[in-house]
Amino acid sequence: MFDSLKDKLGKFREDAEEEAEAAEAETTETGIEGTEGTEGPTADEGDEARRESTPEADSTAGGVDEPASSTVARPDAEPEPAGSGEPVDADVSAGADSAEEPAEPDESPEADTAADEGRGSGGFMHRARSLATGKIVIDPEVIEGPLDDLEIALLESDVELSVANEIIEGVRSELENATRGMTQTVDDVIENALREALLEVIGVGQFDFDERIAEAEKPVTITFTGVNGVGKTTTIAKLSEYLEKRGYSTVIANGDTYRAGANEQIREHADALGTKLISHQQGGDPAAVIYDAVEYAEAHDVDVVLGDTAGRLHTNEGLMDQLEKIDRVVGPDMTLFVDEAVAGQDAVQRAKKFNDAAEIDGAVLTKADADANGGAAISIAYVTGKPILFLGTGQGYDDIERFDPEWLVDQLLGEE
Repeated sequence: MFDSLKDKLGKFREDAEEEAEAAEAETTETGIEGTEGTEGPTADEGDEARRESTPEADSTAGGVDEPASSTVARPDAEPEPAGSGEPVDADVSAGADSAEEPAEPDESPEADTAADEGRGSGGFMHRARSLATGKIVIDPEVIEGPLDDLEIALLESDVELSVANEIIEGVRSELENATRGMTQTVDDVIENALREALLEVIGVGQFDFDERIAEAEKPVTITFTGVNGVGKTTTIAKLSEYLEKRGYSTVIANGDTYRAGANEQIREHADALGTKLISHQQGGDPAAVIYDAVEYAEAHDVDVVLGDTAGRLHTNEGLMDQLEKIDRVVGPDMTLFVDEAVAGQDAVQRAKKFNDAAEIDGAVLTKADADANGGAAISIAYVTGKPILFLGTGQGYDDIERFDPEWLVDQLLGEE
């Protein structure tokens, strides 16, 4: 399921990791090179420099030894008579001592900043500070190339354009705010960013279907919409089986009164499941059929009404008007849009149109097991604001799975 998209996401992770690690290695190497030639003088050189700067060094430059008690006179002082024996001013002696002592290093924050700037590489110092705190920041700019490739890959997988853009911006935003702990790999951070960005678009509007059925006043009425041939009738049969296994009784209503053979098709499912079917003659009013099914459910304490509708194109205004009439007359508790996962962009656009005509509460994607791209599964929730609730994964009545955004992301990222 969705194998092609899974491969493309894996390729992005590999490319992004390679670019990020190359940039990190370059930053480290640049920082090390930037420190070359900036070391201070050696111990011998420092001693020689200090000797040259002291008065003793000046006085002995000619090779004449001075007595230890010799002093330095102030320029403005009167010369003392030779042999007067007067003591030298204490301040003068102190000044001589201070002239020989090296200045204390400046330990202010400003000095630290200046030292960092003079170290030769801002990137190196940034990395050094990151290492000191145990965190390394990953700059999203270094993986712009892989991000561009990912956007193209998403579009090739039938992901809707606005959804692809949202995923790319989500990854970039996650990386801008991400830090890598010392025990994390670059791939860990990139995977987490991609996971959050995917969940942000796939998980829109998600709710617990089972919980809503359990809490709703009975009977619960669910109508199903979609175009011809996408597996809508089979999906109704699968959900009848799904609900019966969870202790709910069901009744099916055939609101697809226009298509020849519709009654026979849905009756086969009802008979196979042992479920009551309400139907009218071909050409009857779909709203009346579903209304009669609700009346039957109320009279016989049936928990859930599952109402089929005519498969219609979203461009057929007459049939869309019928759908709006069902909403007015029956007032279903839930309307589910059904389409094929393999329809990709077409399914996404149809979901938008059906949602505009008669607001849907969620979607069911059939043939998900045959879909390599996954574009519809990723896009429908975001463009409609309504969640995908079920995936059809085969022809059997049990081949339907609750849709879980986190499960899907795990599949796409290889965390099965």
